[in-house]
Amino acid sequence: MKRKIVIVATVLLVIVGSLAGIKALQIRALINANAEFAIPPETVSGAEVRQETWESTLDAVGSVAAVQGVELRAELAGTVREIAFESGATAEAGQLLVQLDTSSEQAQLRSAEAQAELARLNLERARELRAQGVISQSEQDSSEAASRQTIGAVDGVRAVIAKKTIRAPFAGRLGIRSVNLGQYVNAGDAIVSLQSLDPVYVDFNLPEQHLSQVRRTMAVRITTDATPDRTFTGAVTALNPEVNASTRNIRIQATVPNRDGDLRPGMFARVELVLPESKPYLVVPATSVLHAPYGDSVFVVNESKDEKTGVTVKKVTMTTVRLGDTRGDFVAVASGLQAGQTVVTSGVFKLRNGAAVVLDNTLAPDAKSAPRPANS
Repeated sequence: MKRKIVIVATVLLVIVGSLAGIKALQIRALINANAEFAIPPETVSGAEVRQETWESTLDAVGSVAAVQGVELRAELAGTVREIAFESGATAEAGQLLVQLDTSSEQAQLRSAEAQAELARLNLERARELRAQGVISQSEQDSSEAASRQTIGAVDGVRAVIAKKTIRAPFAGRLGIRSVNLGQYVNAGDAIVSLQSLDPVYVDFNLPEQHLSQVRRTMAVRITTDATPDRTFTGAVTALNPEVNASTRNIRIQATVPNRDGDLRPGMFARVELVLPESKPYLVVPATSVLHAPYGDSVFVVNESKDEKTGVTVKKVTMTTVRLGDTRGDFVAVASGLQAGQTVVTSGVFKLRNGAAVVLDNTLAPDAKSAPRPANS
């Protein structure tokens, strides 16, 4: 009986020992495999940190305004007898636009001219008689006063006719007419809009801290949503003498040539005020920056030799940077980088400090300082 127990115990010990040995070998194999395992490198795109000279600008939003613009209105009531323009046409200064009925005034004018002619003849006779001593000086004075009175009556009727004859006060583009032939208009009723379109004003505001930087004749660049592929250039022509007490902004006016008439009064405009000095900047694509609450950082690509294999590999180092101005797809780096270094521009969110990478710029987007997306 004891012999059987010893045999069974021996067999169990052999089995347990074998299992322990096998498990130990498996654990050792896993440890060795883990020690030899290397995380495969991440495929990213990269760009070189480069130095560029950027012109200094101040950005603002503004509105286009006509140098001369007016809504023509009737000064006197009357019936429209003639419309001498087409909606949207170009008018010359002094061009007849609308003629109101002046038949009554024309009749009054003829009567007044006849009375003025009679008064003139009476004045001539009075002067001759006064020279001969036939009449007194007071009678001659009465004739002169009567003549001047009739001339004034003629001028008054002519003024009424002129007010009923609506002409373009300056050259410009006409709008859509608001009256029809035969329509009775009251004093103050709108006739048509007239806007001078070449050149135009662009009014914009800047914070008061930039007042010392702004001067007349400074160049400005204008872009609008109506013509996104075109940039208009002009110059600063006026600055308001006072600062707005509510907004602490100063109003600035620029004059912009507009030969094609693409800029219209009331249009929204983006304004770039070009300052005279230009500054050098270290720039990187904006996609290379990893923003975080504790600060902004980028991954710098460095080459180093693998200690085990001796092969040169690329690894990244997370570097904290201080950012400056932006220009299109680029951002200026005030500190933390040097010209010539390579930074990761895509895939930064899947990297860690010291990770191995492979650079592939095949599908990397082309960063531009003045991007113009096709669907904007």
